[in-house]
Amino acid sequence: MPIERQAPTHTRIKTRHMVLLAHLDRERSLLHAAEAAGMSQPAASKMLRELEDTVGVPLFERHARGVEPTAYGAIFVRRAHAALAELRRAQEEVEALQRGDRYRVAIGSVMSPATELLPRAISLLTQRHPQMVVSVEMDTSRPLVKRLLDGHLDVVIGRILDPNSAADLSFEPLAEEPHSLIARSGHPLSRRRHLTVEDLVDCTWLLPPGDSILRERLNAMFLQRGLQLPARIVESSSVPMITNLLRSSDMVVALPEDVVRPYCDAGMLRVMPIDLHVRMDAYGLITRRGHPLSPDAQEAVQALSEAWQAMSRPQKSPGT
Repeated sequence: MPIERQAPTHTRIKTRHMVLLAHLDRERSLLHAAEAAGMSQPAASKMLRELEDTVGVPLFERHARGVEPTAYGAIFVRRAHAALAELRRAQEEVEALQRGDRYRVAIGSVMSPATELLPRAISLLTQRHPQMVVSVEMDTSRPLVKRLLDGHLDVVIGRILDPNSAADLSFEPLAEEPHSLIARSGHPLSRRRHLTVEDLVDCTWLLPPGDSILRERLNAMFLQRGLQLPARIVESSSVPMITNLLRSSDMVVALPEDVVRPYCDAGMLRVMPIDLHVRMDAYGLITRRGHPLSPDAQEAVQALSEAWQAMSRPQKSPGT
């Protein structure tokens, strides 16, 4: 009597399962997820039970307030988002090819490389492929990498900070990122002959969100000296907002000099005379391991690499 072979688990997971997982993650409610997926709540509940039976582990915890993904569910949710994003992108690429258009490339970047590296690369891309649409997102590394893993970005210029996602990512280091203290020209502290960290406690600081590595290292700068953390804080990661606030107030910020060099050259801002000893880990090009890049994403990575090489090349002085 022939033995009936059961299909592998992954072949029994259908697109409708991934759609439900994605809605459950967003809504955290079986009723709302069912409505978003266009099905009844009993049908969604049955589908979730079938999926959990298929994979052999609980994916969501049910409680009075709704549902929360388990550790197993978090893995499936992340992969479901990525798979659905890939399907959407495939459909968009097919439609673009039918129209004869170039497809778009989506790049995420932390602050510093967006001041010179990214504009150089985009300039190369637009020269070579005038019809290519380049989408750029600015944020800190963690949310950018999450959007990369979810399939919403093609490449990120940033850092890998979560060891749990490192195995799913490829990283090509580019540069370290020392930070300086930046303030407006004529800031009261600029008249100090010997500026110290103790002098900075009472300043109003422009800081990145609380979950950023830079925020942690700036906090450590004060705490390691037995000082209180600054009490007056404005949180922002927007360069235009930061520069406007600096120019019109006595706030201070820790930034790479390259980010504000045009404002310093114009005499509006200045690098304050203190070494904060705050350095960020090297940033680099991050892509998803095991996910082949689209032709346009490959072009973007190539342009970023060429732009970085041009920036790193020693500049010849006139007459040499």
